[in-house]
Amino acid sequence: MDVALEEVVRSGVNDPGWSRRYIRAAVAMDALSGAAAIQGVLLARFALGIAHPVEVPLGLAIATGWPLTVALVGGYDRRHIGDGADEYRKIIHSAAILASVVAISAYVTQTSIARSYVMAGIPICALLTLGVHYALRKRLHRRRRNGECLRRVVVVGHWTSVLDLHAQFSRERHHGMRIVAACVPPDQAGQLPSQVDGFPVLGDFGNVPEVVVASQADSVAVLACPELDGHALRRLAWQLEERGTELLVATALMEVAGPRINIRPVAGLALLHVEHPDIRGMRQAVKSVFDRVVASMVLLMLLPFMLVIAAAIRVSSPGPALFRQARVGKDGEVFTVYKFRTMTADAEHRKITLRTFGDDGNGVLFKLRNDPRITPLGTWLRRYSIDELTQLINVIKGEMSLVGPRPPLPEEVAQYGDDVRRRLLVKPGMTGLWQVSGRSDLTWEESVRLDLRYVENWSLTLDVLILWKTWSAVFGGRGAY
Repeated sequence: MDVALEEVVRSGVNDPGWSRRYIRAAVAMDALSGAAAIQGVLLARFALGIAHPVEVPLGLAIATGWPLTVALVGGYDRRHIGDGADEYRKIIHSAAILASVVAISAYVTQTSIARSYVMAGIPICALLTLGVHYALRKRLHRRRRNGECLRRVVVVGHWTSVLDLHAQFSRERHHGMRIVAACVPPDQAGQLPSQVDGFPVLGDFGNVPEVVVASQADSVAVLACPELDGHALRRLAWQLEERGTELLVATALMEVAGPRINIRPVAGLALLHVEHPDIRGMRQAVKSVFDRVVASMVLLMLLPFMLVIAAAIRVSSPGPALFRQARVGKDGEVFTVYKFRTMTADAEHRKITLRTFGDDGNGVLFKLRNDPRITPLGTWLRRYSIDELTQLINVIKGEMSLVGPRPPLPEEVAQYGDDVRRRLLVKPGMTGLWQVSGRSDLTWEESVRLDLRYVENWSLTLDVLILWKTWSAVFGGRGAY
């Protein structure tokens, strides 16, 4: 055991100060963003001759107060470093708070402030800060994929649960969790090798604090198991408190994001209140309006380009420019999806023959990496997802959304189990988590997992993030076939 621990420590000691440096960089860049935004607005107003002398000290106050406001809402919390949606939501929340404080202060002090000054300066400040945090987050994720800036975790629980958690951490390395040791029940310890997947397996829950010290762990993750009751968990928390080690308690909940979870103390117990996913109501109405407005604007801008593509398809191969196909939408309603044709006109008839030569899909959805039915122009259209631009029509008609699960075929839906059918609770999307996470390279299980994660945790902020990431996924061309 000692040899295994020493090997892990030698192979991956992390720089313990990386999180402090990250936070300091974020604070400094946010302060610069605030100063740049306010200075830009001031210079513009002075150039136009509409500035007021009071705006100079006000600008200094806003620039100084901006990083303080972000800090107050938890924007620099070490526990949320690299968490995109929550991080961006807090920045927007900070902008709303700062604008409210400025407006209330002006009213109380009877100070005359041009509304355009506040309405321009603070939003620009927020946009610059969002860009800064996005850049910092991308850099952090790259370093984490290279094995840097990781939180060292000792996992306590049954071996199968430890392996599941290890697989999850390995699949999504940008979260920055690295298992450095595992403590399993005594009856399992004797049946396991001393080291698996690069971390030692230890046998007794009672020596967790010693394992934390030996492995130089930052956190302990406790998985659900009957051997660890509430009293044992409380004693472990006390022991870790003395060392300043973070305690993480994993629940059996899967793919449920933080905004849906609240802790409700009842009779000394910490009960988790899990809110139902918001798939109907006002927020969905806002999403529908957002989808149709954005889709209409994009369609008008791209219409000349799309007409050129349609003409090129007609010239390059026999058949119509558009391909129409039945897909299943929200609540199981069937609709006709529109796509630019990327295959030969007899593609559907040739599918039966091609199935005998293999399938790069998943048993539910048929697909071939080198499909002979795809035309030369179709290969290029698929690489950059240009063939899907006509789905903007489906979005405007209300049959699809800009962001959502992948629109399935009726024969796919016929094979769905009850769990997978939850994909149909929301409108299918032109893009989604599946699009920005690998596209056609994903397995069936991964595609389902991502779609269900979206259904369970939808938010307008998440939609905007996915739309932003779609650009890099599309232009990268990875997984498009």
